[in-house]
Amino acid sequence: MTYDAWIIVTGSLVSITCAMIGCFLVLRKMAMLADAISHTVLLGIVGGFLITRSLEGPSLLIGAVVVGLLTALLVQVLSGKGVQADAAIGVVFTSLFAVGVILLSVFAGNIHLDVDHALMGEITFIPWDTLEWNGMDLGPKAVWLLSFVFLVNLLIIVLFYKEFKISSFDPEMAVAIGIPVLFIHYLQMGMLSITTVASFDSVGAILVVAMLIVPASTAYLLTDKLLYMLFISAGIGVVSAIGGYYMATLLNVSIAGAMATSTGILFGFAFLFSPKHGLLAKKRAQQKLSKISSGQSLSS
Repeated sequence: MTYDAWIIVTGSLVSITCAMIGCFLVLRKMAMLADAISHTVLLGIVGGFLITRSLEGPSLLIGAVVVGLLTALLVQVLSGKGVQADAAIGVVFTSLFAVGVILLSVFAGNIHLDVDHALMGEITFIPWDTLEWNGMDLGPKAVWLLSFVFLVNLLIIVLFYKEFKISSFDPEMAVAIGIPVLFIHYLQMGMLSITTVASFDSVGAILVVAMLIVPASTAYLLTDKLLYMLFISAGIGVVSAIGGYYMATLLNVSIAGAMATSTGILFGFAFLFSPKHGLLAKKRAQQKLSKISSGQSLSS
């Protein structure tokens, strides 16, 4: 494959993988928790490196999952103690991220990992960091890692689709019929954590947050069916990745930034022109309702 194609494939894998879990986060009104975890996993990455002194292997994924679950647990504990949910997310997010930044600066300043890299990533280097086996070039490591995470997330969603669906729309009913809602919650947080850390090196936290929230929010405006929402959000993510890459090439700007901008543009179109939930559709419905009310008043 060409250099451009590898970058587009990487961006598309990130967008699809993020969009899958992002749909459930948006439905559960937990989008900002995704933002928090996408930053606090930096602490898990640094911790994994400090323990193993290596940026290779599963240690970074394990560290990220542990810190991601810790973030969700601390937010839930603070919320249960009377702290408002958004305030709890803010406290945990800033505290754990700050600890990660401090550890990174003090103990890991000389490795290929820094705050700017974690936030923005550098997708242009992905095609050069390849996996080799028996002398064969198998393509970028990031593509293999993202493909693995995508398949894991897809398998979990297929196996627990009913539980995810009921827990997202009616958690009280889920508890009543015996679905382990707490287990489902932390399973989704684990999926979110591995998705974030798998995307960290290639695209950075900012694009991960954009792909987790914006495509799912856009799809939410376009359909009322969860299955369609999953497919539409994945498609929006891919279109954003492709459009963002060519926008970045044309304007000579950050690829990750351009891809994130593309998701915002598509959301803007959906917000305005969605057939059912768009701003224009709501205005037409209000005008129609006003005409009907006026007609009833005149007839009376």
